Amino acid sequence: MTRPTPSHKLRLGGMALGNGLLVHGPTHWAAAVRDPGDGEIHVASGRKPELAASATERVPGLRGVTKLAEAIAVIPLVKRALPAARLPMQDPKTLAAMATAALVGQTVRRRGTARRSLGREAAVAGISLLPALMALRGGDLAAYHGVEHKAIAAYEDDDRSAADASKEHDRCGSNLVAPLLASAVAGNVAVRRAGLKGPAVDGAVALGSVAFAIELFALAERHPDSGMARAVRRPGFEIQRALGTREPTAEQLAVGEAALAEIVRVEAPAS
Repeated sequence: MTRPTPSHKLRLGGMALGNGLLVHGPTHWAAAVRDPGDGEIHVASGRKPELAASATERVPGLRGVTKLAEAIAVIPLVKRALPAARLPMQDPKTLAAMATAALVGQTVRRRGTARRSLGREAAVAGISLLPALMALRGGDLAAYHGVEHKAIAAYEDDDRSAADASKEHDRCGSNLVAPLLASAVAGNVAVRRAGLKGPAVDGAVALGSVAFAIELFALAERHPDSGMARAVRRPGFEIQRALGTREPTAEQLAVGEAALAEIVRVEAPAS
């Protein structure tokens, strides 16, 4: 199990890129990528956008969604600062898979019957995972996902090097997958049995599922040794172990270490 973040360390999160790593700190972001053209490591950083996360800090459900929105808002800033960065959603195969999954999911949902709604919604939820799995199967994304976990774990534990750290991490977003899908299935079944439908209903269910998953994730982190926490972490750990991460090369680890050094540098005045 990954150790809790020491109180004197920054609480960091991250996102793997196709050729590098994006790291989130409390107030800033930092990213490093290896340029496919010249082979050099390029680094950039900046302040994170503020979308009222501090105002919603004490509002369960809303606080997690707001923080997620802030994390997503960083992505275009990274691309602007580092044009060489390869975002997962830039890959044509991933985009095609997303479009196909959306069409197939809608077809499955339309052709089902009310009696089979639970199985139908579970099938739609499973189909929605396919684009992410396809993105991880090709290129270096899974390796840089491993870089993310190793670099952050090494930073949190001064006695370990990134190379020796585990490629799986307890705070990985993979731990959101199981509660997110389960709550989405339950929510969609409930609204359809109630006769509710339409984009607004679908959006409300999706938003509620994200909020539920993030709150459960946070609860598990506050009680890391509980049976509930172990149950929440297990599916995410298996996703990381089998599909989500790969052992990175020394060159890939160097990119992650550059991103970590930059986030520590820019956060230093604020910490």
